[in-house]
Amino acid sequence: MKASLASIAVVGFGYRQAATLASLTEVLSQVESLYGRADRLAAPRSLWPLVHELGCKRNITVIAVDDEALPSVVTITASPYSVQARGTGSVAEATALLGAGNEANLLGPRLISADRSATAAMAKGCLKGECA
Repeated sequence: MKASLASIAVVGFGYRQAATLASLTEVLSQVESLYGRADRLAAPRSLWPLVHELGCKRNITVIAVDDEALPSVVTITASPYSVQARGTGSVAEATALLGAGNEANLLGPRLISADRSATAAMAKGCLKGECA
């Protein structure tokens, strides 16, 4: 018998050291107003603390993504800064795709917080074992 598959919406984040919880909250609100409610949040392990805090505040599970996996993901955005620093065109987009599982698709390019310190992108995918 095959495991059931359910669609899941995952918001991935990237942010600079100067980012605050308010920066992440604002960019999450932007993403959700365009694409709908997030089922999960995702963050590279190196950026875990602030995204975890947001997840606790919003009562949303946070998925940790290995930083080493980021360069393996093709993103819509090709930020030269992100490519140099992390090996991927967008940390937010790569994290969303990795967090949403196999065959995930971005719903659009990353969005940027008003203070330009945080980015977020939503991907939809299917995770095995989630309710059908």
